Amino acid sequence: MNYSMVTAVLLGVVCVLAKVEGHIDNYVAACKTNDTDAEDELQLDGNEMFYVDFKNKEVVFTMPEFAGEWTSEGWVQRALADHQVCLNDLDVAVKAEKSPPEEIDPPQSTIYPRDMVVLGKNNILICFVTNFYPPPVKVKWTKNNAEMKEGVTLSRYYPNSDFTFQQLSTLSITPEEGDIYSCSVEHKGLQEPLTRIWELEVHKGPNMAATAFCGIGLTLGLLGVGVGTFFLIKGNNCN
Repeated sequence: MNYSMVTAVLLGVVCVLAKVEGHIDNYVAACKTNDTDAEDELQLDGNEMFYVDFKNKEVVFTMPEFAGEWTSEGWVQRALADHQVCLNDLDVAVKAEKSPPEEIDPPQSTIYPRDMVVLGKNNILICFVTNFYPPPVKVKWTKNNAEMKEGVTLSRYYPNSDFTFQQLSTLSITPEEGDIYSCSVEHKGLQEPLTRIWELEVHKGPNMAATAFCGIGLTLGLLGVGVGTFFLIKGNNCN
């Protein structure tokens, strides 16, 4: 996505980068003209550390426990203030550009299991949707052509470095032979839903009994050849 003032019609983004000892600290604040879906997060080397839940006015930590404890004192108040700045800047940009048409980037998606697939064992299917603008997207799951609503999650959307977005949806499954799953993504940049299929493939190994019998037969055959050769040599020596 080519970021320009045009993209500010619906979304304003403020990015602050700081590079310290080989690491990149990235602060992202985003807003819309309708004042919904505000975004405020801190990233380290492209990985989210925490974000602000504007609805509950609290900081939500998303980094793993081994990263240690971090303080966020005063961060919510800062995020609320930055949100107002973002809205004001966005209003100025829209007026300066004379309300240009919205730039739209359609999403790309892929579907894959979280863990190695084992028949009858619980697993998670992940539908990764990325490179879309503007948010949001709508994700629908099916199993054997039947829509699935239980066990479905949809993450928040996250900013990419090119100012497009990414989002994750998951489906809890207990795979059985013959199951076919699909993830369909709807977005204003698509004329029809973008659907990806995941079909359970069962790799059946060779028949163990047949393999054992073949091995035994081969062994006996080689043994017979050896015994026959032994007696043939002995017979020649006697003559």
